Amino acid sequence: MSTAHGTTTPPGVPGPRPWSADPYSDALVTGRGPLFLRRTDGWLLPLEVERWCARADAVDLTVLARCEGTVLDVGCGPGRLVAELAARGRPALGIDVSEAAVAHTARLGGQALRRSVFEPLPGEGRWDTALLLDGNVGIGGDPAALLHRMAQLLTPRGLLIVETLADVDVDERVSVHIVRVADPRSTAGPAFPWARLGTPALLRHAARAGWHREGQWSAGGRSFVALRNRDGRDGPDDRTDRDDRNSRSTSSAAEPPNSTAVINSQRARKPSPESPVANR
Repeated sequence: MSTAHGTTTPPGVPGPRPWSADPYSDALVTGRGPLFLRRTDGWLLPLEVERWCARADAVDLTVLARCEGTVLDVGCGPGRLVAELAARGRPALGIDVSEAAVAHTARLGGQALRRSVFEPLPGEGRWDTALLLDGNVGIGGDPAALLHRMAQLLTPRGLLIVETLADVDVDERVSVHIVRVADPRSTAGPAFPWARLGTPALLRHAARAGWHREGQWSAGGRSFVALRNRDGRDGPDDRTDRDDRNSRSTSSAAEPPNSTAVINSQRARKPSPESPVANR
């Protein structure tokens, strides 16, 4: 599980942007850990920096194969998923509050914005697929608020793919014990709220928020849930909507919604030699 991608707080919850200049940004430069989430009571969670900074792996590819149409990667981190989609000609945008993460994504050939998911975004209500992977369902420390926001960003029958804790029923909202990213030298970034969810807890939150479970699976020790945005339209037109989406997803010429507002990374379409996408 990873939790260091694009963390921010929902509206009404005070807190600074946590990833401007801290151990997380330093780790993206080197592509190596160790790095941890550290809670005020001493609890530590190792973060998978090396995997995030590597090329999209076989498990990632099983997720990307399920994506439909335009893809929004929320908390994209160093951009391996956005870069992989771009390399395949798929329209995709990453968002992250970390300046280092957005820059890294652009170097790999992906498009990214330095933006919180709770701030105004390009193409609201017109994204076909959104991703909350690597622990990003914890963004803001309030899963209900985050799921509500994702429904606003997606099309009325859009697809949300969420990674959860593997095979455990955990519903931990870390608002009392605020967390920080820390390295072995005890250098720590700003504090922020966070959440951790197992699949059962996610499904409970999703049901209350009006999402429809479309599928769930595990691969490589990681667990995923696919949710369909009901948007109050659950009914006999489901199959027609799905056929329309599948038709849209076959078009490699499509552009992300409002793509002119996206950082132009055409200069990075030929990634640097050390980039994962270049090593094909």
